[in-house]
Amino acid sequence: MNEEQQILFMQIRLIRMTSEKLGITLKQTAEMFDKFKVLPFIRDCWGIFHVEGDNAVYEEIREYLLSKGAAL
Repeated sequence: MNEEQQILFMQIRLIRMTSEKLGITLKQTAEMFDKFKVLPFIRDCWGIFHVEGDNAVYEEIREYLLSKGAAL
């Protein structure tokens, strides 16, 4: 699997994880990720994120969303 595929799979896993942890639909999660540019954030931080577990990356995303003004 190449790096682009790995990034895509991480983005998908984190959309699903965020949806489950926040108790919102996948559509709502995708809209929030779009509004706050989370997918580019994941791509930009790939160098660090790919060596961390999904739970640690989720916490980084949660902090990122809160810093952007998302109501979680």
